[in-house]
Amino acid sequence: MTRREKIGAFFDVDGTVVAPPSLEWRFIGFLLAQDELTTRHIARWLVHFAKTVVPDPRGAAVLNKRYLGGLRASLADDWEQSLADDGPPCYGAALERMRWHWSEGHRVFLVSGTLDCLAEVLARQLSGPVEIAATQLEVRGGCWTGQIAGAHLSGDEKGRAVRNLAARFGLSLWDSYAYGNSMSDLPMLDSVGQRVAVNPRRRFRRIASSEGWPISDGRLAMPTPCCPLELASRGAR
Repeated sequence: MTRREKIGAFFDVDGTVVAPPSLEWRFIGFLLAQDELTTRHIARWLVHFAKTVVPDPRGAAVLNKRYLGGLRASLADDWEQSLADDGPPCYGAALERMRWHWSEGHRVFLVSGTLDCLAEVLARQLSGPVEIAATQLEVRGGCWTGQIAGAHLSGDEKGRAVRNLAARFGLSLWDSYAYGNSMSDLPMLDSVGQRVAVNPRRRFRRIASSEGWPISDGRLAMPTPCCPLELASRGAR
């Protein structure tokens, strides 16, 4: 492998590459429009939410995929077909940055808490090779069970996913890049040498500013990240 091939670029999806609303909310809108989501599916989601919201407020909402229980997994393919050639709306700056990484011979990854089937739809809309690490849904008999298979890729799980991908592809994390927009992306950014905050929320922006990381508004040209030595001199973690 050349030095360039040992460099990875890890992108969060929602709010970093894809403009709001999130991929999952867009998919939910499709399911509602197709009458695939019924009151029974919604009731199942609400029951689980009510049972878990007190001990685990985050899990009651973010990890609750009960609304998908019993729906055929091929609905993700139907959603992709409904998008025609345009695909989900992406920030131009993020796409430009991906094209730069491809031109440099770097490996590009989508690391996201979104559903893996939706991340795959996005990846097929991009103009270069992309590897995916996302939240997997359990499938039985061609239908989703409403359960997550494995871990939800958020927070520390994102950092773990980046390290696993680096080991799998023989990447140098110190020379690699990561792009994220929220606190849940922090472990992912902390795993690499070159970090960029994209459309950062208030608390995340404060951290990025204090660490001297490049900050990009996704609607503007994305700045070229500093070299690792420059980041180290600024006290980057």
